[in-house]
Amino acid sequence: MQRMHEYAPILILGAIIGTVTAVFLTVYLCLQRKKQLEVFDRQLPDRVVIRRLLRYAKPYWARFLLAFFVMLGSIVYDLLSPLLVGSIEKLVAEQFELEQLWRLVAAYAGILLVSVVCTYLQAVILQKTGQKILSDIRLELFAHIESLSHAQLNNNPVGKLVTRVTNDTNSISFLFTNILVTLAKNVLVILGVLGAMLLLNYALTLMILCFVPFLVLFTVIFRKFSRKAHRRVSDATADVNTYLSEHLSGMKIIQIFNQEDNKMAAFLRRSQAMEKAKVGRLFVFGIFRPMVYMLNISCVLCLFYLGGKGYLRQTEFLGQTITANVVVSFYMYISKFFNPIQHLAEQFDMLQKAFASAEKIFAIMDLPPEVVDEPDAMELESIRGEIEFKDVWFAYKPDVWVLKGVSFKVEARQTVAFVGSTGSGKTTILSLLCRNYDIQKGQILVDGIDIRHIKIASLRRHFGQMLQDVFLFAGDIRSNILLHKQAITDDEVMQACRYVNADSFISKLPKGLDEPVRERGNNFSAGQRQLLSFARTIIHKPSVMILDEATANIDTETELLIQDSLEKLKSIGTMLIVAHRLSTIQHADNIIVLSGGRIAEQGTYQALLHQKGRYYRLYTLQFHKEQLK
Repeated sequence: MQRMHEYAPILILGAIIGTVTAVFLTVYLCLQRKKQLEVFDRQLPDRVVIRRLLRYAKPYWARFLLAFFVMLGSIVYDLLSPLLVGSIEKLVAEQFELEQLWRLVAAYAGILLVSVVCTYLQAVILQKTGQKILSDIRLELFAHIESLSHAQLNNNPVGKLVTRVTNDTNSISFLFTNILVTLAKNVLVILGVLGAMLLLNYALTLMILCFVPFLVLFTVIFRKFSRKAHRRVSDATADVNTYLSEHLSGMKIIQIFNQEDNKMAAFLRRSQAMEKAKVGRLFVFGIFRPMVYMLNISCVLCLFYLGGKGYLRQTEFLGQTITANVVVSFYMYISKFFNPIQHLAEQFDMLQKAFASAEKIFAIMDLPPEVVDEPDAMELESIRGEIEFKDVWFAYKPDVWVLKGVSFKVEARQTVAFVGSTGSGKTTILSLLCRNYDIQKGQILVDGIDIRHIKIASLRRHFGQMLQDVFLFAGDIRSNILLHKQAITDDEVMQACRYVNADSFISKLPKGLDEPVRERGNNFSAGQRQLLSFARTIIHKPSVMILDEATANIDTETELLIQDSLEKLKSIGTMLIVAHRLSTIQHADNIIVLSGGRIAEQGTYQALLHQKGRYYRLYTLQFHKEQLK
């Protein structure tokens, strides 16, 4: 009974820890039932995520091995410093010798210096390696995004993809530069400290080990909540980036329609959702770390109670006498034992963040490209420009047909125009020809070869596309015309510009071809952007030219320049034109009129007018509109 009374404080402390653990576990089980209803984009087991991430680290295994050995040098301080301090305490308490004290202090300073140098070298090696891995992941992810079809890109907002390439890859980079090696270091420190404590006093070590099951339990629970919290933060960040990407690009429309307050309110809601997600993540971590700290303090209290009791009364604990220097060393060892565990909590939090980000990245990487080369696809060095559609059926959504059995043939070097109402399938035909999408039925032939038997890059190399909404990249005029194509002189660039009449405004610019181009080319007019698009197409020497509403939304003077450019372009190769302005296609060799995804009629400009069919009605309606103007 007397023995039980002596250990009553420890039993009370154990009861408190057990009660806190029971409450924590009960709350976790209750919340877990609610969490089961939540669905995330993708959930991969940790072993799968680790295996896929290690693939990027494999080429740099030698650097990680070097960092590991350097790390061992930094661990020496954690393991030996408590023993040296305990020895100093024993020296002072028993037979003090100044020379012996200097030796112990010198040894302490030496292992501290080694630890500092090793920590620095480890950081340098890992940072350089981590940045290389980050670059590899970003390049692979960007290359995969480039391989996705137009439909897949439409289903993934730009802001979401930007978040995956920037924010999420940064989280993974931290995994390689800090988390993995630090986790390994902390694990080795914990094992080393346990070994040193067992050799020093196994009885006190067993006391400390009594707290380990609680640590394991808290860590398992924390892992469950932490991953979900990081997924929410990642989703909320992607949502904010998507909203910003879209609405910053459309800010002029927002201002025109006086929608600033409404859009600000919508942005505030998304920002608050991200704030809530981040607070939730902090709340999860804010519970776990105090739990570990509680165990740390409880362990120190037990040490002081047992150590003080054993030292003052010269009693034994589990057959071992506790001396002052053992108490000092164990006090430091408990700090060395629990500090890595608390750091493990932080690293584990970042590890869950990295895994959540990896899941998001792999969700994009695991999207199989819908339009791919066949295994035996061929390269085409050159094409004549003969195009044929044979009973082509196509739908963006299942069973909602945009093209219904379309068949036509374009001879090499012909100019063919497509007209029809909005949604009749004009632009779709041009997209299918370049394999931006794959058809569901029928065949599309180029020079008598099914385009599915031709490598996509080889096919598109022979096509030049000029769209209504010309996209110019930030940079200068030269880079937007060349698109980084090499071995082309400025004289050749200007020759292409003169050919399409773009030199008329370029020569007036202060810096000529070096004139800066702002985002999307908003410092140039629509007509100027279109002329630059023509020059871009000419410089790449296509065999087939595609003009999708290339003359829409421009002034009359610029239209005359473009009309002159079109006449010159006809001599280069086959030309396919989509145009609402029927005056721009009068000289086409063939005009195909589409209606409801089918060919309603086709023929030359004069022949269609004589038929007085659908084309005639379109022409008459447009003529009357121009007369009213």
